Amino acid sequence: MAGVTVVGSGAWGTSLALLLARQGEQVRLWSWQAQHAQAMAEQRENHEFFPGFPLHERVTPCHGTEGFAECDLVVLVVPSHAMRATLEQLKASLPKSAALVSATKGIENDSLMLMSEVIEDVLGEAVRPRAAFLSGPSFAKEVAQQMPTNVVVAGTDEARVEAVQRRFATERFRVYASDDPVGVEVGGALKNVIAIAAGACDGLGFGHNTRAALITRGLAEISRIAIAKGGNPLTLSGLAGMGDLVLTCTGELSRNRTVGFELGRGRSLDDVVQNLGAVAEGVKTARSAYFLAQRLGVELPICNEVYRVLYENKPPRQAVHDVLTRPLKKELD
Repeated sequence: MAGVTVVGSGAWGTSLALLLARQGEQVRLWSWQAQHAQAMAEQRENHEFFPGFPLHERVTPCHGTEGFAECDLVVLVVPSHAMRATLEQLKASLPKSAALVSATKGIENDSLMLMSEVIEDVLGEAVRPRAAFLSGPSFAKEVAQQMPTNVVVAGTDEARVEAVQRRFATERFRVYASDDPVGVEVGGALKNVIAIAAGACDGLGFGHNTRAALITRGLAEISRIAIAKGGNPLTLSGLAGMGDLVLTCTGELSRNRTVGFELGRGRSLDDVVQNLGAVAEGVKTARSAYFLAQRLGVELPICNEVYRVLYENKPPRQAVHDVLTRPLKKELD
C-alpha cells in the first residue's frame, strides 16, 4: 500500500492518524501551520490540540505539499469553514487517483453546500467516485484510547467505499458501508446544532424528559433536510443519524453540547467560544441550517431557535418556550 495523508491536525485528525498508523499505514499528518507541524515533529505529540497521546512512530507531521504524490488515500479533517480554502491550497498537489475521505461534519455558510458539494465544486465532478464520507458516534479521545466504536463510510462507488471500509476497520473500530453520502453528511452536520439545544436545556436545569424529546424531535428535523437534499431517511436511523445525535447530545466530551450548556447557564456566546479552545461546528452550522431550511422550504423549529439564540441574542429559556407553544400537530406530519 502507498501512504496516507491526513489533512488537518486537530483532535479528530490526530486520532484518525493514530488509528491508521496502528494499522501499519505510513501516515503524514498535515497542519496548515508550519510551527505546529514542527512542534509535533519535535515533541512527538500534538500538545496544542490533542495532548496525552504520543504520535505513533509511523506518523510524520508535515506542512508542505511534498509527499502527496505518493499517497493513495487522503483524509480531510479540517473545520467545515476551512474546507474550501484548504482544497484550493492543496488541489494542485492532490493525487488524481487517490481516494478522498472526508471526516468533516458541517455545512458551508455562504454557499450552504455539504462537504461533498464543496469538494466537487473545487476539484470537479470527476472526483465523485473517489470521494467517501466518514461519520458516526466517535469522540476522538475514545477512538485514540481504542474504545469500541462504530462508524459508517458512505460514497457513490461501492468498490471504493468497501476499500476504505477495510482500510479503516480494526477490532475496536468497526466501519459500516453506505451508499447515501447525503444522509450521512446531513446527519453528521445537523446533530451538532441539536446538541447545542440539548446542552442549553441541561444548562437551564431541565430533565431527562426534555432531553429525550429534544433528541427525538431533532432527528425529525435532520431527516427533513436529508430528504429534501435527496438522502435516504433510513440512514438517519443509523450511526450517522441517531447514533451520532445521541452521543453529541449526551456525552460530556461534546464541544457543541458544552456550548449550549454554558449558554443555558447565562454565559455569552463570545465568552463560551473564546474559552472552548476548539472548534464547535454547530455554531457555524446553525447559521447554514437556518438559511438552508428557508431555501428548501423545510420546517426546523429547534434549529431555527438555536440560530436565534446564537445570532440574535434570544434568551435560551424564551427559545424553549417558543418551541413548546407552537400550534399542536400530528407527530409524523
